[in-house]
Amino acid sequence: MTGLRLLASALVVVAVALFPLAAGNYPVKLLQEILIWGIFAMSLDLLMGYAGMVSFGHSAFFGIGGYVAALALARSPGLVSALLLPAVAAGLVALAIGFFSIRVSGVYFIMLTLAFSQMFHAYTFQVSWLGAEDGLVGIPRPAVPGVDLNSLRGFHGYLLVLVVLAALALWRIVSSPFGHVLRGIHENEARMIALGYAVDRYKLLAFVIAGVVAGVAGSLYTQFNGSITPDAFFWKTSGEALLMVIIGGTGTLGGAMLGAAAFILLQSLVSTYTERWMLILGATFILLVLFAPGGIVGALRGRIGLRA
Repeated sequence: MTGLRLLASALVVVAVALFPLAAGNYPVKLLQEILIWGIFAMSLDLLMGYAGMVSFGHSAFFGIGGYVAALALARSPGLVSALLLPAVAAGLVALAIGFFSIRVSGVYFIMLTLAFSQMFHAYTFQVSWLGAEDGLVGIPRPAVPGVDLNSLRGFHGYLLVLVVLAALALWRIVSSPFGHVLRGIHENEARMIALGYAVDRYKLLAFVIAGVVAGVAGSLYTQFNGSITPDAFFWKTSGEALLMVIIGGTGTLGGAMLGAAAFILLQSLVSTYTERWMLILGATFILLVLFAPGGIVGALRGRIGLRA
């Protein structure tokens, strides 16, 4: 089954890579947006689906990555500014926030992480050096030797490589002994403590890893749009990622990407016909919870025996 999964994944990657050759600008940009949000959703799924930490403040790391990339790229448009600095900054912020947040659980964890993200939102919304409510605009894309990232196909290839690397890294993490400990914490934290595991350290490390990946996603979002606004920190950003994870299926990295695709495609399709697309999305979400509580992946498992 593992071989079939690898073959299917390879075919999907090839199809995504060749998509710009057969589609116009708008569908390609829509696919790129799905890939970026898919990375963000996968980082949240590491926390939510594997470690059992439901965070409503995950947008803090998305926004940090986006703003650090915007500031750094404006001064030095290289890969260090585009990827390394946003990842490190998001990781350090995640370490600080996680140090306090993992001390509580349940609704207290949700509200504490939400409070941190809203603090960042309020700050960026008010300070002029970050563009206040207008954010930062006119952000250049990084310069990569031999690749024109300002072209649609060049940026598509660059983005696809990073998505594959992020997915492989997260898959390796959840498949490792560390990932198995996270599942154990999710299922029965008290038992893991009784077995001698330093649960808080595992949770903090998972929190930091998820923050780093979310920071990279935020940086890519800035590069994609050429701008970043305080909305990146808003609770709605975390809420949308949470919906993507649930729609796709928690505890399945592939499900997070599927959920991102379903969410963005539904939003794009319905919003062309009505401004009340959120109402339709809400109804769809209710139907999924009622009839497919395991999300898209859960439904596929039930029908064709898929194992994610």
